[in-house]
Amino acid sequence: MKKTLGSRLRSLFVGSKGEEFFEELEDALVEADLGAANAMALSERLRKSGRYDSRDDAIAALRSFIGEALIETPIDLDPAEMNVFLVLGVNGVGKTTNLAKLAHRLGGQVGRDRVVIAAGDTFRAAAVEQLDTHARRLNVRIVKQGTGSDAAAVVFDAVQSAAARGDRVVLADTAGRMHNRTDLIAELEKIHGVVARLSDNAVYRKLLVIDATTGQNALRQVEMFHDAVGVDAVLLAKYDSSARGGILVPVARDFGIGCAFLGTGESYDDLVPFDRDAYLDELLA
Repeated sequence: MKKTLGSRLRSLFVGSKGEEFFEELEDALVEADLGAANAMALSERLRKSGRYDSRDDAIAALRSFIGEALIETPIDLDPAEMNVFLVLGVNGVGKTTNLAKLAHRLGGQVGRDRVVIAAGDTFRAAAVEQLDTHARRLNVRIVKQGTGSDAAAVVFDAVQSAAARGDRVVLADTAGRMHNRTDLIAELEKIHGVVARLSDNAVYRKLLVIDATTGQNALRQVEMFHDAVGVDAVLLAKYDSSARGGILVPVARDFGIGCAFLGTGESYDDLVPFDRDAYLDELLA
């Protein structure tokens, strides 16, 4: 297992604080997925601040500098309106599992009978089957069609029926295939257009699931989805205190997108709202 950023920082203070120290600091920040540009900027800022004579002072300074870049994006449900979430992400990041966690969490706020899942990843039969299983376990309604169906039509039906029934939350799954990017983007744009037209009396948000273990690849995913439909917040999946997790810094700096949730395990309860202070504690622990 790779060392955490905090343990790497502690080991840096064994020797001198010359040029090698700052080079190793940059390496540690890059390995934690903060990205090369951010690593260089943070290292230079620490150098100019002069706050690196002691380990505690340097970590406090880095905590402050990194914290300035992070964005908390809390997801607060509007109790007076329908809340529609388009859940985005490439295959393999844990999108479907975390959509189920969202259904569990939000269902606890509005009631399970007021939550509906739209099985919009019609490209993969396994995705629909997986969501169907989650829906039965969670006792929430699901709107689905057969494999290969028009994903936008599935989401259209889900949003319309939710509005007619007075449901409070719609969670729409989407395809995440990357081998045919052009088709994926066209499909997402179509779904986004459908939801936007139906959401005059709803709060509509696009939530992107990224994987804490994939490093800088997540940045390219953020760019692709943000260009296509505009991402309101990310959900960082597969995150724990040993995961690098620093990807949230370049996501915030490069795109102005904050984090709403951390997925921390496999159970339905393993989804927590993003807390900047707790995240910094774990990143620099």
